[in-house]
Amino acid sequence: MLKRFDRRQFLQTMTAAGIGAGLAASRPLHAMALAAEPIRIGIIGCDTSHAVAFAKSFNKVAPSPGLEGFRIVAALPEASPDIENNQKRMPGFVEELRKLGVEIVSSMDDLLAKSDVVMVESNDGRPHLRQALPAIKAGKKVFIDKPLAASLAEGIQIFDLAAQHNAPIFSASSLRYMESAQAVAGGSVGKVLGATAFSPCTLEKTHPDLFWYGIHGVETLFTVMGTGCQSVSRTSTPDADLVVGVWDGGRIGTFRGIRGGKQDYGGKVFGETGIADLGPYGGYEPLLLRIAEFFRTGQPPVSREATLEILAFMEAADESKRRKGASVPIASMFNNANKRKR
Repeated sequence: MLKRFDRRQFLQTMTAAGIGAGLAASRPLHAMALAAEPIRIGIIGCDTSHAVAFAKSFNKVAPSPGLEGFRIVAALPEASPDIENNQKRMPGFVEELRKLGVEIVSSMDDLLAKSDVVMVESNDGRPHLRQALPAIKAGKKVFIDKPLAASLAEGIQIFDLAAQHNAPIFSASSLRYMESAQAVAGGSVGKVLGATAFSPCTLEKTHPDLFWYGIHGVETLFTVMGTGCQSVSRTSTPDADLVVGVWDGGRIGTFRGIRGGKQDYGGKVFGETGIADLGPYGGYEPLLLRIAEFFRTGQPPVSREATLEILAFMEAADESKRRKGASVPIASMFNNANKRKR
């Protein structure tokens, strides 16, 4: 396999040989070496607009600063057979990807052969373990779009397999990277004493309730509250869900999932030194910048613990609903998931 060209190493070698300075004086820097090949991204799952939106950003002639040096080159179409809307939308998304110069392949082997890194873009969390596994076994860096999986047990399994095969993985909602949420996470209101977040929360009969769309608001809540949620209770009506989490130190974080009326993203944070509004949503690019950096470095910006606690929170909310609003310990979700994983 050919090694990727390293411009810095080339220049250092030329300088050590005593000829680098002469070249630099006679030719522009960009003409001194062949252009480096882009990092090739492969996509599995084409049943969501994310696949097209991400390709539009990475495959621009002049990408935004921070997204240079990447190209989505191949996609393996998959759509859940039991989600009718995904089946209807996928052909249109596939055609848009073709127009963006993305090759449509017919097997995972083809996708892995043509890709340096992989993005799992199915909006159905159930197949994510199966879809990501070949890339994980190949040791590739893998971004898995939200939700990481459709159960905590499978989420744990994904992380365990990634560690076993030394394959870095990263999963997040783009709502994590709203400028306002990142400012709070960086300390703009001091220690967070409590917060509320809201987002659309349409339901899909094949999924645990919050895993389908409520995850956006849940991840917003965890971005500002951090890990350490200890228990969860949930109240549901036809128009909304209200999920209350109790964090360490008695801090309270709430998520309101909206199904009726105006649907939007946002929230409010109560800190030691101030109160901050969450929002507005800033689109996909802030997330794509983190994905690009992850693909360069192999360092995921969100920890295993944070990613899995989000899944545990959503499972605990479902369990609370089954128990008519009773408080459910987060630890019990991890205990149950580890038993199922075995």
